[in-house]
Amino acid sequence: MLEEYKGRYRTLGLNIAYYRKMRGLTQEQLAEKAGIERSRVSKTEIAWIGISLDMVYKIADALEVEPYKLFIERD
Repeated sequence: MLEEYKGRYRTLGLNIAYYRKMRGLTQEQLAEKAGIERSRVSKTEIAWIGISLDMVYKIADALEVEPYKLFIERD
């Protein structure tokens, strides 16, 4: 992940955590629904790793939100 995009990945991670909690899901449950590893969800939520657009789509589908919502800064 490029350092210049760290803030954007942080926003993505915070939004994933927000919608996950809103849906009452644990990281493990989200990972299972998205077909990914729990550690990947955890590392994405804290902006430790970057993820592909394919992964964003998988997570958005599992959270039942439009992918663009994961990139919008909320107040």
